[in-house]
Amino acid sequence: MKIFPAIDLRNGKAVRLFQGDYDQMTVYGANPVEIAQDFKKQGAAHLHLVDLDGAKDGRLVNFETIKAIVEEVDLFVEVGGGIRDEKRIRQYLDLGVGRVILGTIAVKDPAFLEEMVRRYGEKIAVGVDARDGYVAINGWKEITDKESFAFCEYLREIGVKTVIYTDISRDGSLQGTNLAAYQRLHKIEDLDVVASGGISFEEEITALKDVAAAAILGKALYSGKLELSRAIELAK
Repeated sequence: MKIFPAIDLRNGKAVRLFQGDYDQMTVYGANPVEIAQDFKKQGAAHLHLVDLDGAKDGRLVNFETIKAIVEEVDLFVEVGGGIRDEKRIRQYLDLGVGRVILGTIAVKDPAFLEEMVRRYGEKIAVGVDARDGYVAINGWKEITDKESFAFCEYLREIGVKTVIYTDISRDGSLQGTNLAAYQRLHKIEDLDVVASGGISFEEEITALKDVAAAAILGKALYSGKLELSRAIELAK
């Protein structure tokens, strides 16, 4: 299982939100490039970046920061947040980003999603953010009527290779992840599921190793609850 340490970006700074709430934001660093470099020193080979400004209102506020990270730190980088047209997909891929994550647009415009998967293949991932079992969009502010597990099955059917599944209620809580959800998602054949949201304990990493292709670690790293190098070793 791969470990993706996470950097969430807001106005060029590294921050974390509590359950997606922009009013409950903690700033962890003014220089995200240095944070990415530190992750690399601890043994990371992968990095998960989220443009929170893009997710909230579609603005491309953090592009230069993302560009600097990709250019200065040798990691496989995946980026999500506000990617809602092909122009932005191309902007990120041309930078050298390894994978872009579609969220809101994947729900609202399935024809666009299918076309992007056809054109870019495994470079397109979909972020499925779930609250009470239903998919949330627009920076987690709007809950749809789409059942999250059924939506993941649909994504597999149209050729999506990777899904980042987040239980919003666990995100940023340091209370543990929704292991049962990933055990259920593991039954969907030919779909790589990335676990995200609330992963806080070493035993969770060991358990997730059997059901997930990768795990995203955020607040647990910043708060010192998990050590990145140890998590990478456990995930092997």
